[in-house]
Amino acid sequence: MRIATTIFLTDETIRPDRLGRELEQRGFAGLYLPEHTHIPAGRDTPAPMGEPLPREYGRTLDPFIALGQVAAVTERLALGTGITLVAQHDPVDLAKQIATLDFLSGGRFTLGIGYGWNVEEAADHGVEWSTRRELTRDRVALMRALWAEEPTAYQGAFGSVRASLAHPKPRHGAPRTLLGGAAGPKLFGQIAEYADGWLPIGGRGLTETVPVLRQAWSDAGRTGEPVVVPYAVQPSAGKLARFRDLGLQEVVLQLPPAGEAEVLRTLDDFAQYL
Repeated sequence: MRIATTIFLTDETIRPDRLGRELEQRGFAGLYLPEHTHIPAGRDTPAPMGEPLPREYGRTLDPFIALGQVAAVTERLALGTGITLVAQHDPVDLAKQIATLDFLSGGRFTLGIGYGWNVEEAADHGVEWSTRRELTRDRVALMRALWAEEPTAYQGAFGSVRASLAHPKPRHGAPRTLLGGAAGPKLFGQIAEYADGWLPIGGRGLTETVPVLRQAWSDAGRTGEPVVVPYAVQPSAGKLARFRDLGLQEVVLQLPPAGEAEVLRTLDDFAQYL
């Protein structure tokens, strides 16, 4: 099982290039980065991880710029977002960012997608909260039209793009796309419709939920099996053994949003799971 990592990189933590080198040298499989453009100070939305909201949420580096720096100093380390708030982006611009990062990194990018939790943050991007899931699906479809080998038009409920010359292309046609969110028929139906798999936070309850996702995948006529990548996991030998027993091939461990010394100590501890 591949052991990747995630971290809230901020202006106060270890730098992306330093972390990327250390991860690759130590044999870790990848680095996933979260995204928040800003956290409104007058927020009324309760944080799902509890209050007060941790300091790092309002200081997060742009994941695409940070991952570009990591890509420049590594050769094998997989790169990903955990997650990209697609509804908060212009899809034409986002398609270009993703394709450029994937092309320059040699096809190492995974697009982790989420619907978000912060109503006020989304509102500042002009997102209508009740339709954010449909908006996300629509924008993913528009981006895939731009990634198509031949100029391809797209007309959706929320946006459109003309058949266009749009290069570079992602190395493998489109990046692997994983959808985050809580287990349930609605999410699993959306994964089966337009994603490659699921990015469940923490990995609790997967013994019960992974078979349900696999059934939804099969019922939708998809071949093979959906990718399941437990995300932001606090590891233990028993937990990782359960993931292996479920046939999972990758797990993403949570690093502290800290300076270089603490992050490297945590990597030393996590090395036991490689």
